[in-house]
Amino acid sequence: MPVQSDSIPSLLAGRDAVIEAPTGSGKTLAFLLPIVERHAQPAPGPRALVVTPVRELAMQVDVVYRGLGAAGRIATLYGGVGYGAQTAALRQRPDLVVGTPGRLLDMIERGLLTLARVRYLVLDEADEMLDSGFAPAVERLLAMTQSPQTVLASATMPDWVAAMIAKHLVDPVRVRVAGQASEPRLEHALARVEREAKLSTLSRLLRQNRGVIVFGRTKHGVRKLATALRRLQHDAVELQGNMSQSARDRAMAQFRSGQSGVLVATNVAARGLDISHVGLVVNYELPETAESLTHRVGRTARMGNEGRALTFLTADDAVAWRRLRGQGAPDLPEVDLGRLLSAGEWRYLPAPAAPAARVPAAARVAAGRPARPRYRRRRPGRAA
Repeated sequence: MPVQSDSIPSLLAGRDAVIEAPTGSGKTLAFLLPIVERHAQPAPGPRALVVTPVRELAMQVDVVYRGLGAAGRIATLYGGVGYGAQTAALRQRPDLVVGTPGRLLDMIERGLLTLARVRYLVLDEADEMLDSGFAPAVERLLAMTQSPQTVLASATMPDWVAAMIAKHLVDPVRVRVAGQASEPRLEHALARVEREAKLSTLSRLLRQNRGVIVFGRTKHGVRKLATALRRLQHDAVELQGNMSQSARDRAMAQFRSGQSGVLVATNVAARGLDISHVGLVVNYELPETAESLTHRVGRTARMGNEGRALTFLTADDAVAWRRLRGQGAPDLPEVDLGRLLSAGEWRYLPAPAAPAARVPAAARVAAGRPARPRYRRRRPGRAA
């Protein structure tokens, strides 16, 4: 894949790197293959660290690494589960540690993990890792390392990340892969819906599709929506941060296997998760940022496959949508929702005509058209 051929030589040469490439483009292999190549010989460790924002992404990196048949040992650390298995993995002196910030710091405070020998550090979904919520924990982790080779990887790298790049990376190579391979296979449209009709509209869409991820904004809202869909006889499972790890694992297993055709999720499912059969993404509620919108719709049309995304828009969403457009969200066409629901046909409505430009009075006179008369506003109390 282009992201791999463009980045791996520089990573093998020891360069810091900033990798910006669309979801599903192969970034995980791009930063894992140099670990396998450079750490083939045993040595005290851990020598490599991959930090991810969510548990599911940490587990996915673990699966990809093990699938490479690498000789190095791995420990994957995340919260929501007991310490026994993870502690045992650390006592095996792993070459690679993958984890979420909170559990990594927890293991360090327990004296079970040290980052002093880390020579290769990856921040996966780097823009989220360096955002305000994760930044203090990530800064603490970085301070515990000894200037390792550092890789930032994400589908989006907002301008504000530049300050963090300048602070933590040394002369990084910039790898930016546009989405030629995947974006033309993604059809993303607006669906204008009355607020009272959102649930019934979604239900009708789901009866036409399987392998659908529906995104809500809050944990409570996702739980409520999943319950409502199950009442309507949809085999929906939910994924949100208030669930135990075993419940999250069970939901993901049911969706990956096809046992459940609908996954209702917060943005916890928006980044990094690779589920091959997702054919439709529905933004039931708008995200907070344009970057989140990019990551949400990136759950479909991965690795050259075709996929569709619908973003629901009610009259109440007008201000939020204008804000997202100002942040860089795409100017989406509007789907013919009636035809989609009745016949399953994906067709776009004609774009609205641009408003006619006003013609200055001087130009009207020059064209032989009368200028608009001007009226003076009379002052109060003045005779006519």
